[in-house]
Amino acid sequence: MGEIKVTDKRMFTPEGELREEYRPLTEEAVAEPAPAAPPPRREEPPAPPPPVAPPGPEVSAPGAGSPRLELPDLGPGLAAPTFFDLVALLAEPVALYLGDVPLPDGGSAENLEMARLHIDLLVLLRQKTAGNLGAQELAFLEDVLYRLRMRYVQKRG
Repeated sequence: MGEIKVTDKRMFTPEGELREEYRPLTEEAVAEPAPAAPPPRREEPPAPPPPVAPPGPEVSAPGAGSPRLELPDLGPGLAAPTFFDLVALLAEPVALYLGDVPLPDGGSAENLEMARLHIDLLVLLRQKTAGNLGAQELAFLEDVLYRLRMRYVQKRG
């Protein structure tokens, strides 16, 4: 029988470093990253959970009969947060820490270690949600990670 050869074609190593064969791409890349597509919004919020009566004097065991946490009313026109909102929230500080967004006083908050931390948080989110995301959610997360990593590598030089 013949041997099977497995070749890793991924752009980044497990440590998040850009592989040698892709380094020329960073030299050709533009200085500013392309804007990410806005996350899709749901048109109407899900029905709110039924109201829960405050617990009585007796303590109940976890499980059936336990009080549920009720989410606050978001008001008219606001949809409940989505997975896309979570990814955007975690990705937002990266531009600040890469020095791409100036502070109100005109200064810079460039801190590559903090940028890397926020990118690593998104990687952790991807690992912990593996197999539980829809195709659109996974594609959005992968796209955001790719763009942030490319910009980080460009900045780090």
